[in-house]
Amino acid sequence: MKQAGTTKLTRDQHPVSRKMLSPNAVKVMYRLNKAGFKAYLVGGGVRDILLGLKPKDFDIATDATPEQVKSVFRNCRLIGRRFRLAHILFGKEIIEVATFRGHHDANEKAHHDKISKKSNEGMLLRDNIYGSIEEDAQRRDFTVNALYYGVDDYCVYDYANGLQDIANRQIRLIGDPETRYREDPVRMIRAIRFATKLDMTIHPDTQAPIAELSSLMGNIPPARMFEEYTKMFLSGKALANFEMLRQYGLFRYFFPAADRMLNDDNPQLLAFIRQALSNTDQRIANEQRVTPAFLLAVMLWVPLQHHYQRFMEKKGAVAQDAMYAAMGQVIDEQQAAIAIPRRFQTVMRDIWMLQERLTRREGKKAFRLVTHPKFRAGYDFLLLRADTAEVDKETLSALAKWWTDFQQVPAQTQNHMVKAVNSGRTTKKRSYRRRKKPSTGN
Repeated sequence: MKQAGTTKLTRDQHPVSRKMLSPNAVKVMYRLNKAGFKAYLVGGGVRDILLGLKPKDFDIATDATPEQVKSVFRNCRLIGRRFRLAHILFGKEIIEVATFRGHHDANEKAHHDKISKKSNEGMLLRDNIYGSIEEDAQRRDFTVNALYYGVDDYCVYDYANGLQDIANRQIRLIGDPETRYREDPVRMIRAIRFATKLDMTIHPDTQAPIAELSSLMGNIPPARMFEEYTKMFLSGKALANFEMLRQYGLFRYFFPAADRMLNDDNPQLLAFIRQALSNTDQRIANEQRVTPAFLLAVMLWVPLQHHYQRFMEKKGAVAQDAMYAAMGQVIDEQQAAIAIPRRFQTVMRDIWMLQERLTRREGKKAFRLVTHPKFRAGYDFLLLRADTAEVDKETLSALAKWWTDFQQVPAQTQNHMVKAVNSGRTTKKRSYRRRKKPSTGN
């Protein structure tokens, strides 16, 4: 692997300052230096400051082994098997410390089998080994993430032309793109995420193999795909990530059922998803709460309706039973792509069931419904349906407006609204037959 030359920026040549970093990360670097080791802030923390952004990640790279790091910090725990990492705990904050990674030397017989070994699906299987800072930089994924800042000399070091790519605003893989994707196919969606997050373009060499190697994404464990889902769709760039995932044919590895329907030219579903993603981005920008369950419910809503209709076509079908069966099936199918934690499955089901319950406003049902723990999520889902509907748009819009007004008016007016609903319904009175008293024979 060809290495780029080293670029060093002195303190007066870059904007990175200890004041911008987590105090705990600075503390870790100083203590490792004092113990005789090299330690650097690496990756997103350095990159974001150079781009004028507020840093959120404070990862440390060092020449100390995990065991040596643990000997320096009592508040340290080691994790991982193929490549051990040190997590140093400061209350709720965790500073991750990784030992410099090295190259896999093809001339070393001990590592030869690991280098050439592939899984049945074509993914490279490797174990990481320790190395120098120069080798560590070459083992990182993208050039913009291979930047190091040290508190011993306050310099920024670039070993992979990351500074040039930051200036050119482009995302470029380090090394041979095909090899790097085979090592970890998730790098394909990471390239998209960094491009949208940093407002950059993907270098042609980095995007070229994606179409051919995209099938490797099908081998990523569903649990890891859920983590990637939250990063892609709950970080403020959901709509942009959605568009790029579809552009590169990668959206189907998140939501296969929705992707099939989108490919069948379903403009209503496309509008529904886009509006939901745009709303989510806006909520994050406004620092409002978001939950993974809401977008999951959006992505699976139309597939759910198809399952529901199929169950309803069966002889003697009951609507509620058909809905429960449809929810179970659509979630089970989705689990093969994304492992959805049970707590989010429960919220998804509540949102879906509330869509039918929101149509029932007679008696005391409306008053009880607004106290439902997930009422707000179900109401927001109804608004979204009304905004993007092509069929029954007038009915949905009227229903959404009713619930909007109901939440904003005083209790006395709420009573009048419910009475108006009741007066518009024809209620069949129950008939009661008085039981005859048993004959006494007198």
